[in-house]
Amino acid sequence: MNLRLSDLSACFEGVIPSIIATASADGMPNISYLSHVVQVDEEHVALSNQFFAKTAANVRANPKVTLILVDGFTGDQFLLDIGFVRSIDTGALFDKIARQLKASSAQVGMSDVMRLRSADIFRVHGIEKVPSPVETALAMAGRAPVSLPALSEAINAIEQQAEADEIIDTLLDEVQRVLGYGNALVLIHDNHRGCLITTGSIGYERSGLGSEVAGSEGLIGAAATSGQTIKVSDMSRVRRFGEAIGLETEGAENTTRTVGFPQLPRAMSQIAVPMTARGTVTGVLFVESTERLAFRQEDEAALEILAKQAAGVLRASEREAAAAEPRQTAPAPEPAVNGRKVHVAHHRFDDSVFVDGTYIVKGVAGTLLRLMLDWHLSEGRSEFTNREMRLAAGARMPEIKDNLETRLLLLRRRLEEKHAPIRLIRVGRGRVRLEAEGSLVLNATTGDDDA
Repeated sequence: MNLRLSDLSACFEGVIPSIIATASADGMPNISYLSHVVQVDEEHVALSNQFFAKTAANVRANPKVTLILVDGFTGDQFLLDIGFVRSIDTGALFDKIARQLKASSAQVGMSDVMRLRSADIFRVHGIEKVPSPVETALAMAGRAPVSLPALSEAINAIEQQAEADEIIDTLLDEVQRVLGYGNALVLIHDNHRGCLITTGSIGYERSGLGSEVAGSEGLIGAAATSGQTIKVSDMSRVRRFGEAIGLETEGAENTTRTVGFPQLPRAMSQIAVPMTARGTVTGVLFVESTERLAFRQEDEAALEILAKQAAGVLRASEREAAAAEPRQTAPAPEPAVNGRKVHVAHHRFDDSVFVDGTYIVKGVAGTLLRLMLDWHLSEGRSEFTNREMRLAAGARMPEIKDNLETRLLLLRRRLEEKHAPIRLIRVGRGRVRLEAEGSLVLNATTGDDDA
């Protein structure tokens, strides 16, 4: 049987280091481990070149090289007879390898150390499977291939949703149903603050709604900035990203105005898939698993299809909500006659909002709640349109023209999750109603000393 590089896809996951054997011009052998080997096409591989001066010198002096690849699923080993073609330090392929290296090394705090100097392209002249004295494991036992009919159904299910919450929840549900992954997040890009905010969550003990990831941080940030899928297939030797920023208590949220990133204990595989609509990354679908090598090539492709579909439908939903005509609103419902006062604090410096001393949200979502409260208290209204909120907030936050629906969704879900005495009810396309369990009292500040 003639082996092709495409038959060795599990060897390029980076779980088990590859080995490169070279020799100097006078025949002195040298063996080194490689962190990344990437398939370029059916005839070429690319090797990361970071630290190995002796290996690089040998390759230039003697281009005949042997490469050992190991299948991360089965343990099968393969000998590749390869020859040096050229070295690259720019271009799409170099950027792809550099992003993957940076994302994975960031997990261990070495993103400034493990920098790719170049990528060396080799032609593959032959592939030979190494005979094993013991029987190797069956590859991906129990994992069925992705069902195309099921994937088609998922695409249709997402397309049929009209509201942001329905779109995001359907995306997460279909990731679980079609691919079997039980832990996933949707993070929406916030241009105003340069971060991604968790807006949908499935499978976590703590939802993490409202948690943030810096625009260039780890796998999620790399996927958002590059527009490319980034994954790590074995977390056993790296530090869980969320451990560095996780917060566990409501008290911590109240003090720091920061929501802890959701945790999956013993996560072994992670993948961050950009949600792209018309060439613009609007968010990231983040999935993780306790299994090593959880994301096969076909799984990655299916996740990219679902993420792109959801991004497109969210974009359409946003436009329809923005174009919705205002209507005559009903008078504000009378608050419960119980003498209760609901105290809301808004801090202008970061637009954070607290309800009865409990942190709810910050950023654009906080601004939107402040707007609705201002109108409610000054005009007696309780129903508001996306259009008027976008116009009112746009003077201060020009970026608010995008993703307003998802900001309202985040606000509504955080109010629900915190069991706040304020609710945000969707009453139609591009319209919401504010309800409170008492008389609203707004305390607006410009400093950060009395949160």
